[in-house]
Order: sequence, then C-alpha cells, then structure tokens
Amino acid sequence: MIKMIKAVLIDDDGNLREGMRMMINLYAPEIQIVGEADSVKSGTELMETAKPDIAFLDILMNDGTGFDILEKLNEKFGNVNYHIIFITAHEEFAIKAFRFSALDFLLKPVNPEELQTVLKKIKNVIHQNNDNKNIGLLLENIQKRSDGFKKIALSTSDGIHLFEIKDIIRCESEDNYTKFFIKNHKTVMISKTLKEYEELLKDQGFERIHQSHLINLNELKSYIRKEGGFVIMSDDSQLPVSQRKKERLQELIGKL
Repeated sequence: MIKMIKAVLIDDDGNLREGMRMMINLYAPEIQIVGEADSVKSGTELMETAKPDIAFLDILMNDGTGFDILEKLNEKFGNVNYHIIFITAHEEFAIKAFRFSALDFLLKPVNPEELQTVLKKIKNVIHQNNDNKNIGLLLENIQKRSDGFKKIALSTSDGIHLFEIKDIIRCESEDNYTKFFIKNHKTVMISKTLKEYEELLKDQGFERIHQSHLINLNELKSYIRKEGGFVIMSDDSQLPVSQRKKERLQELIGKL
C-alpha cells in the first residue's frame, strides 16, 4: 500500500492553486493536498495545524512573503521536518538565494515538466530525515541580503552540508558531477554540472580557467606561463589554464 504524502498549497493566486492541484493529482496521486491558504497569516496557521510533509509556498503575497511564514514557524518550533518547494516569479535575488541554499523552486507560470521533475525528486527523499539546515541558510541569506552570500548548501547522497564560500579552494568537473575541494582537505561530490556552479559563484570571486576547473581567485598562489600555462592553488594543486582563458585570468590577477 502506497503511503500518502501530505501537502499544502500556500499562494494568493486561486487560479494557480487550482492548476497546481490538478497537476499534482495527475502526476503524483500519492500526494494528497490537505489544505490551502492565500495569505501569510492563514498559511502560518495551516502549516501549524496540517503538519504537512510538503509545502508549496509562494514568495510574494498580499500581506507579506513566504519567508515570513518560515521565520514565524522557525521562531515557534525550531527546525521542522518538512520539504519546501517555493513558487516564485522572476525575482533574481530569491532565485539565487534558493540555489545557494540547495532548495527547490518553481517559476511562474508553473511548467508541468518542471513540476514533474521536482515531484520526482521530492518523492525520492520524502522519508529521509530533513533537518532543514538549508532553510536556515536561506533565511540567513534573506536577512543579510545587503552583505551578499557567505555560505553555500551542498546536497549530497548523505544529506545537506553547509560551507563558507571563502573556504572553497576550487571545483572540478567529473562528467555531470562537480567535485568541491574545500579547506582542511575536505572534498564533496555533487550531482550537478560545473557550469551550474560557475553561474552561481562567478560573482563570488570564482573564475572558470578550463573546461574542467573553476577556481577561487583568493586561493590562487601562482600563475605559471610556461608549459602551456597553469595555476598553483593553496592546496598545492596544479591546474591547466586553457588558451582562451589566459588573457582574462591575467587581467583578473592584475586586479587582485
């Protein structure tokens, strides 16, 4: 017998909630919508009473934001074991905050294929213990928006790990995976491409120097021009620099 998964929809757009309900019933009948809300106030009350496994949460509502709901719940209960899927328009900062926090989100209007992808992922992890470290990181990033992003959540097969961005020395591509090399000799393998992390970290002092290598410029020890060109990083790794990246790298080094 399939165990039902409880979900709530919190969005001030009734048409969107109706469309989401229909798509969830179609693509994931084992997910039962146990309640809906259209505001921060009613959404907070719903989360407290329904105790869902999953919450589909809008960012901007008439009386506040989805972040307000999470802050209220965190203040009252501390870490709560539920999965959040954010629904957002194209708020650039929010989207970047989700990615730094390794959280799932859907863009409006919700695409059925993207919803199916998120539902499949959630169903695979729904019964794992979820300590919501990444929710805490998200709220921290939102509260300290003017200071920029300081930490990143990396999701691995054994859970969510939070790291200071400044402690990442370099990232290396391994097919569709990315291997993070972090200070104190830590390595973390993530099932996302290097391209995704290049986009995420390019404003954090990171530079793609080769098809396989993304480096933290603050952890660069030397740039050697001979033998085709390579860099030496703070972990003493020697990494090649591709021909088309040399000029850009030298410009950046000149600004350090």
